[in-house]
Order: sequence, then structure tokens, then C-alpha cells
Amino acid sequence: MNSFRQLASAAFCIFLLIVTLLPSATAQELEPRAYANLPKGTNAIALVYGYSAGNVLTDPSRPISDGKIKAHTLGIGYVRTFGLFNKLARVQLTWPFSFLSGTAKVGGMDTSTARNGFSDARIRIGINLLGSPALSPKEFRTFKQKTILGVSLVTSIPLGLYYPQKLINLGANRWGFKPEIGVSQRWQHFYAEAYAGVWFYTDNTSYLGNKVQSQAPVYSFQAHTNYIFNNQMWIGLNGNWFSGGVTKVDGKAVGNLENNWRIGATFGVPVSKQHSLKAQFHIGAFTNTGYDYNIVMLSWQYVFF
Repeated sequence: MNSFRQLASAAFCIFLLIVTLLPSATAQELEPRAYANLPKGTNAIALVYGYSAGNVLTDPSRPISDGKIKAHTLGIGYVRTFGLFNKLARVQLTWPFSFLSGTAKVGGMDTSTARNGFSDARIRIGINLLGSPALSPKEFRTFKQKTILGVSLVTSIPLGLYYPQKLINLGANRWGFKPEIGVSQRWQHFYAEAYAGVWFYTDNTSYLGNKVQSQAPVYSFQAHTNYIFNNQMWIGLNGNWFSGGVTKVDGKAVGNLENNWRIGATFGVPVSKQHSLKAQFHIGAFTNTGYDYNIVMLSWQYVFF
């Protein structure tokens, strides 16, 4: 039972679903332990609830200010690990549904809004290139992680609710692609990691009707430090930085994302053989352009092999 509990707890590391409330928030992930080693053939299903409050709406192309928005988000996702060239690989699928309401100033005028619907779906495909062999659950019990180097590609799929005539939407009506590289290191009870990636976006050709919205690449960096207890419960401190993303509408520059920082904390605990719980929160530590909001998330995960 203890061995299975350790495997279930390890599997919980991979599925820290970050709910994307709005499409412009894709650079703001805080996803600890995304490159940790796990047994091959691990499956995880998760349900997530997230609550956010603050200015979640402002991106460089929107004349929106003083946003006081509340959003309740439910997310569902699935993860599977597998062996590829004797390396550990994984695929992760997530799709959130949001209930958003609040007030903001649009073009200097007060307005209120409400949106209920799906946000854009996301798929992450990754492989650990060094330090992470594809091990069976039996082999994994005696594996001791040291340094792991991995890469992944995150794709944002435009399946979210989108009204071409509206400024506020849950979907982005464009594709997003983020290649990422990550490194992680384990020292007994401590686990540290860092990832660097770049978001690339296709154009939204139906922005405010028939305008074309384009955005330059957004650069992002994450760092996480975690402590793992003997019973596999763990806590973590998380931070990220994102910048760039000059946005244009019909070829005219309207702003960018410049040096924004977010920090947070995560707590995870296995509660039975196949079930785990996680709580996470993060806040805007330094905000140059919008996104000055707080978010709390709770998730449940079921693991099977």
C-alpha cells in the first residue's frame, strides 16, 4: 500500500492544472513539478475549481481599465505518461469553463459584463530528455531523481466562447504555441525547478468585427522550490515573469506586456491510494500592464495505472 501511495503521490506532481481564465493570461502559468519523473503508463484525471478577483481583463489591445471582475472556473483534464525512445514522455489535456461577471471602464465609460462558457482548451506534449528514463511502476519504486532536463510544446486551441463584436471574451479566437525547456533537481526532501518558454500567436482576424489583432511573442520564465514530507505531502513556493507581446490592431501598435511578475504557493497531499488534493494561490507581485488579480484554486485528482 505504501509503495502505491508513493506512486500516486508522484503522479500527482504532473497534474497541476492551471486554469486559464482568459486567453490573454496564457503567459501567467504557475505549474510546479511539470518535469518530475514518473512511472510510464500513469493516468490522471483531475477536476479543478478556481476563483479569481481583480483586474483580469486588461491586455494591450483593449481600452479597458479599473476592472473589478470575479470569475468562477471549473476545469477538467487528463494526463498520460508513456515511454518514447526509452525516455519519459507525457501528454496533458485541459479545458476550463468560466462564470465571469463584474464592472470595468471601456473607453472611459463605466460598464458591466457577464460571460458564461468554455475558455480555450490546451494540450501539453513533453519529453524528459536527460535524467528521466521510462520506468515501470515496479522499477520506479527504487528510482532516485537527480537532475532532469525536459522540453515540451503547449498549444492553446481556440475553442472558447468568442463574440466578434465584444471586447470581453472567454476565448481568444486564435491559436497559441509555446515551446518550453525545463530543468529540475531533487535533493532528499527538496525539489527545485525552472522553465523558460516563448508564446507565439496566430492573428485574430475577427477582432471587434473585421479588424486584425496580432501579437508579438511573449517571453516567460517560471521557478519553483518545493519541500516533500515523508508522507509525500508537499508545499511549494512559485514565481513567474513574462514580458514582450507587442500587440497591434490593423497594423497599429497599441501596447505590450512589459516585466510582469506573479508569485504564489502550492500545497499538495495524497489522501488515499489513488486520490490526491491540491490547493494553490497566486497574486500579482509587480504589474505593469493589467492582470492585477488574485486567484485561489482547489483540485482533486484520481490516478490509475
